[in-house]
Amino acid sequence: MSWRRALKDTARSGLAVEKKRLEPLVAVRGALGLALVIAVSLWAFGPVVAASSAFGAFQAAIATFQRSWRPRPELALASGTSLAVSTFLGYLTVSQEPLFLALLVLWTFAAGLSWAAGPTIGLIASSNVAIMLVTVTLPTSVAQAAGHAAMMVVGGVVQAALIVLFPVRRWGAHRDALADALAAEADYARRLRHDPLASFDPLPLMEARDAAAVTPRQARRRPAELHGARGVAERIRPVLASLADPATGVPAEGSARDRVRELLAAAGAVLDAAAHAIRRGEPVTVPAAALSTFRTPDTGSILTGRPYRAATRLDTLLQDVLETAGGSTADRKAAGGRGRAEAREQLPAARARPTFLALFPTALRAMRKELRRGSPMTRHATRVSAVAATGYVLGAWLPLGHGYWVPLTSVMVMRPDFSQTYSRSVARLGGTVVGVAVATGVVRLADPGTYLSGTLAVVSAALMYLLMRTGQFAAQGCIAAYVVFLLGMGGEQWTQTVPERVLLTLLGGLLAMLAYAVYPAWETPRLRTRLADWLTAQGRYAAVVFGSYADPALRSAPDVREALLTARTARAAWHTAVARATAEPVRHRGLSRTAADDAEDALAQLGRVVMLLEAHLPERGTAPVPAAAGLAEALRESTQQGARAVRERRVPAWDAVRAAVEAWEAVASRDDAEPAALDGDGDGDKDNDGDNDAFVRAAARLVLDALTELSEALDTAVPPMTLDGTAAAAKSPDAGGVRNPDSP
Repeated sequence: MSWRRALKDTARSGLAVEKKRLEPLVAVRGALGLALVIAVSLWAFGPVVAASSAFGAFQAAIATFQRSWRPRPELALASGTSLAVSTFLGYLTVSQEPLFLALLVLWTFAAGLSWAAGPTIGLIASSNVAIMLVTVTLPTSVAQAAGHAAMMVVGGVVQAALIVLFPVRRWGAHRDALADALAAEADYARRLRHDPLASFDPLPLMEARDAAAVTPRQARRRPAELHGARGVAERIRPVLASLADPATGVPAEGSARDRVRELLAAAGAVLDAAAHAIRRGEPVTVPAAALSTFRTPDTGSILTGRPYRAATRLDTLLQDVLETAGGSTADRKAAGGRGRAEAREQLPAARARPTFLALFPTALRAMRKELRRGSPMTRHATRVSAVAATGYVLGAWLPLGHGYWVPLTSVMVMRPDFSQTYSRSVARLGGTVVGVAVATGVVRLADPGTYLSGTLAVVSAALMYLLMRTGQFAAQGCIAAYVVFLLGMGGEQWTQTVPERVLLTLLGGLLAMLAYAVYPAWETPRLRTRLADWLTAQGRYAAVVFGSYADPALRSAPDVREALLTARTARAAWHTAVARATAEPVRHRGLSRTAADDAEDALAQLGRVVMLLEAHLPERGTAPVPAAAGLAEALRESTQQGARAVRERRVPAWDAVRAAVEAWEAVASRDDAEPAALDGDGDGDKDNDGDNDAFVRAAARLVLDALTELSEALDTAVPPMTLDGTAAAAKSPDAGGVRNPDSP
């Protein structure tokens, strides 16, 4: 992508206003805390102290808006306290410019590195540095600085107390996450009716898993409908895919396929009803036609073998979802009690949520891990600290006054990736112009005094809390108006802040954008690393599942589950990297867009085949498939070696996997009439697992095909020159694979 197009896309992204669900009660609660702090501070200490305390309460409320399944009051306390410490230390050194610059560089570097611990911690740390640049100018003595810092802590305490005393929509985020997961599976079931190989994005399931992490105290108070449903939902997805996929025995057309379509439509209706009930905390109301579809006796005569067992298992899992969501009946309990009991035995235990104090060592370990040469987070920390120091010096040198707006803008807009940094820079400039223009017009027309300025500041903050999730442009406009009104309450005239702030904001945004262009941390060169990580995770997942067939007596469901979650995490990291790389104005170095898309399709097919195997994992006591053990070991080793080849820009080879599959087929040697699909024994015996050897061996061939497609995607005569994969060159063989002549 060219720089012109990249700047155009990021500008459009920054100025966009998204349609998001608004939470007015949460916004009112944050504004109420801010109003209380301003009112008490004005009454007790005066407008200057009120301005400082307002910054503390304002930032504490923003901290509680960050992604958290239940608002942590501790976040508000931590935000207010850290801002108080930063302000006090900053005031002690602000009179000595070299000392203050050193503190600013140290504080900004730590804030930039804190993004490694998560976006919430990174945003709080960066905001504290930015606000510190304003608040250090308000006190006039050490005693006043201490008083201002104390009131900032009070602001955090007030916001934390309001969260505890006036909770809004208890467990609402947990309900939404679980309902979104069920709704996503309902949509998946409907899409499978028309496309048996439809893809499924596991992100809703991942978010539901994150939401399920609770503390022991929360676990005792969690609503009953949030217990266990996520575990059942996780098991429904592979059963849906197994029922629809022609590879498991259902023909592409015919009466069996029509029956499968009816079952999938009914499953979608049941899952939608359960999602609606869980989201609203109401009893489940399921259409009678959907329930009767699973009770039709014709299913047993139309579906046989594995498709019939998949339909039966899907019926059992859907009953368990309905019971968990609050829609169970005595008849349903009597009909499916045994299956639900078996399902509950396999549900994972409640996930433990770390306490707030336990997050500190975790955050420090994450930051220490990234503190190395070549780390993207270290580059970001270096970049933002250098820009902050440069901006502070430039702001002090320019004869505009209020020079702290330059580093403040830079710190607030800079993020570890290119697209967010540039889009936020555009959004901050545009929002600042609009917000300052509106606030200035109000000030010129109404000439508000101290109390009216404070009221207008609270209104601006409330609008920011309300519109924060709709995009940066709206949020930055509200913040600009808030600062104008707040500083006006503190005694500064609009002529002292507005013109200078627009120019200095522009300068700060330009510095941030220039810094990323000069010292970038592009995601594009790391695409191969992300792909290699995903390949390794998928290979381990496949090896664990094949190993379960090799020795069912030693099958460990937690091992399969852990491997699946690791593969999902690697997949999410890959998609995030691709999204960032697509927006970067840089020629790719090692992986074209075409190659990336084809490689993604191949690994997705590998994961799908393994998921179908997982849907039919053998029970303990089932006859083992010894040849699967050799394939599992070959997959584990070959994918690790293949990942190394991908990182080194070579084409991975799968000789060990191919040899294991060929040896398996040679030993199995059956007549030419043996079906090649994953069709089981096809004898219609619903109580027998059928011929697992043929079933797993057919899956092994599909896995080998997927790995071969991955190599073909990476084996291209096109040299890595542009992200869209244009241009061509010849390839030359190299040891262990095919090496691109232009690769180092």
